[in-house]
Formats: sequence, structure tokens, C-alpha cells
Amino acid sequence: MVDGATKNVALWEKYHSVTTMKILNNHEIRIADRLLQKHIPKSLKVCGLLFALNRTQGSRHAVEICVDAWPEFNLIVCRPQTENKNVPENTKWVSLFCTDEQILSNMLKEDEIIDWSGYCMLAGIDTSHNQLFKEISSQRGSSFRGLSHVHLLHLTDFDSLLSTEHSEDHFRISSLNDSHVELVNTTWKFGGDEKGVRRIKKMISNSPSCCIIDDLGQPVSWILLYDYCAMGMLHTLPAHRGKGYAKALVSCMARKLRGQGFPVYCFVEEENTVSYRLFKNLGFVEDPSYRAAWWECNF
Repeated sequence: MVDGATKNVALWEKYHSVTTMKILNNHEIRIADRLLQKHIPKSLKVCGLLFALNRTQGSRHAVEICVDAWPEFNLIVCRPQTENKNVPENTKWVSLFCTDEQILSNMLKEDEIIDWSGYCMLAGIDTSHNQLFKEISSQRGSSFRGLSHVHLLHLTDFDSLLSTEHSEDHFRISSLNDSHVELVNTTWKFGGDEKGVRRIKKMISNSPSCCIIDDLGQPVSWILLYDYCAMGMLHTLPAHRGKGYAKALVSCMARKLRGQGFPVYCFVEEENTVSYRLFKNLGFVEDPSYRAAWWECNF
């Protein structure tokens, strides 16, 4: 027979096992990455970030990885380090993956998994959670707006890519360097300022990139890798379009990533039908029931 006090303790422990987040260490992050593989493609945003963390032992990311339980978890959250009070505003973003929205709801209401008091970006969030986040932000008195809705495309069959012989022999394919940062920044939709320069420089320094150069050795088309390992910033200068550069770069980058063990995926904004068709024609696939979104809080 269980007395009242023992029963209350059991209920308290059950409740707090759901509403208290555990911060993972480097070894546990590697385990979490493996566990998330079975949820691809929906878990790819978090998988990509964990891959980057595992690759660098977390040395260049001021983030922490939290779960609702361990080792079996229903919710995993990537957020700014709570102990670090000097996190730059442009890196205050949160990404997550969950298999139980009720647990996510409990966490948002009871555990401070998001700092609603200042600026925060919700990055690559499953759009099925949109209403929940709107409600919670309203309750917390936080402003909330959408930035973009995107398709998540990933590659499992590499046979549809442009042949290696054609892409590498026919085009002058190289990698970006620091001298190219300003050019890339001026053409990036979310760049154009000093924050864009810093982020692009970091991307070029730490991750693979591909570009096609002209006779003077200057890039005319390029593709980079975000810090969560998604391909992005694909761009060709207007005077050089219609020559198959984008298809060659995506094919080259995809093979390069695969050879280094990276996940091969990208996000494409819903209105960007040209890029969507390009990636689909190269064999990228998506879960038609899934969309992701970027949101800003306290902008």
C-alpha cells in the first residue's frame, strides 16, 4: 500500500521528468545524433547541427543541446548556452525536434527552454507547431512574426546528379575564400551588413563550399554550407545564368558532402520555384506532409 506522501513524491518525480530539461555532454550528443537518424527527414535540421557539433566537439558553437528525458527522449532542443550571457543577438536561435507535441507544450509552459524576454529566432521549426508557438508567445507578451516557410529536400540516391566527369572537367570548380566574402554577402537575401560578413566568413572558413570561377579567377556562381550542414546561398551572377552552373555546383557539393559523411539536404523557400525544380530534378526528395518555418520573437 502506498501512503499519501509517497504517492505525492511519485507524481512530483513523474511531472518533473517531463518538464525538466537535461543538457547533453559531447558523448551524449553523439548518441542523440544516432537516435535521430530514424526520424529523417523531419529531424534533419537538428541532425545537421549535431553533426557539426560532433565534428568540432562543440568548439565553435555557443549552443547547448537539451532533451526532455535520457536516453529515450521525445523532445530535443538546440538553444543558446544558458550560462553564456554574451551570446551575440544574431546567434540567439532555437531549433528543435519532437515526437510528442503535448510534451513540447508542457516544456514551453513550464520550463524556460526559450528566453522570451529578448530577441530569439525559431529556426527550421515544423510548421505543425506554429499555432502552439503563437499561443505561448502571446501568453509571454512576446512579439512574433514569420520570416519564411520552406521545403525540406534531402538526397538519398546520388545517381541523378550531374556526372562527376562532366561537372569537374567542363566547369572551373573551386572553393570560396575570404576574398569572396563581400561578393557573397551583397547577393545574400539575409545579408548585406556586417553580421552577414561575419557569418559568411565563418561558413567559408569552417565548412565545404563550391564555386565556379571565370578566366580571372573570380567566382560567378557559388554554394555554401550553413552551420547546421544544409546547403544554401546558391547564387549565380545574372550575366552567367543559363549555363548549367547551379546544377554543376549542387552535384559537386552533394558528392563532396557525402564523401565527408555530411547529411545532404537543403531548405528551399516555398516561393522559390526555380530552385525547387532544380533540386527535385537532381534527385532530391521531400516528405510532402512536412514544412519548416523560421520565426522571430521580440524583433
